[in-house]
Amino acid sequence: MKKPRLKDEYNDVIKANLIKEYSYKNVMQVPKLQKIVLSKGVGAAVADKKLIEYAIDELTMITGQKAIATISKKDVAAFKLRKGMPIGVKVTLRGTKMYEFLDRFVTASLPRVRDFRGIKSTGFDGRGNYTLGITEQIIFPEIEIDKINKISGMDITFVTSANTDKEAKSLLTELGLPFKKN
Repeated sequence: MKKPRLKDEYNDVIKANLIKEYSYKNVMQVPKLQKIVLSKGVGAAVADKKLIEYAIDELTMITGQKAIATISKKDVAAFKLRKGMPIGVKVTLRGTKMYEFLDRFVTASLPRVRDFRGIKSTGFDGRGNYTLGITEQIIFPEIEIDKINKISGMDITFVTSANTDKEAKSLLTELGLPFKKN
């Protein structure tokens, strides 16, 4: 199995750039991408159980890894929700699949977003992780528009080993995420 292009680029070029920029004393201090989590809330699944299966199939097609259903932790009478009911879907990517997904996301999916001018840099959590929301799943080339039953969005979280948001933004910019210029 060959290594992803982005992983080679990280090891050869990006690490060196980050060491120059932040003058790390040790190679192990350089922040790295640990995992990418794609999650999708399916609130309508309370009424229709098939929607969870559709969402699992979609995320599995997008990532190439089997997605799992997330279940509710407590009862919420206002939403007719019971504890233990499936209400969402998620998949966690690490290693080779993570780099391959990121490469496809930056080169094939983001350019398909309507009126795209870059992603907002407000999605950092203060600990070096970045979350971005996508409004339509049809930006992914793996999804066939004819076969979807409902356009829905999802959240993508990039978990890094960076200590600050500034370091994480530098890492993600080097990996190819197109942040908006202020």
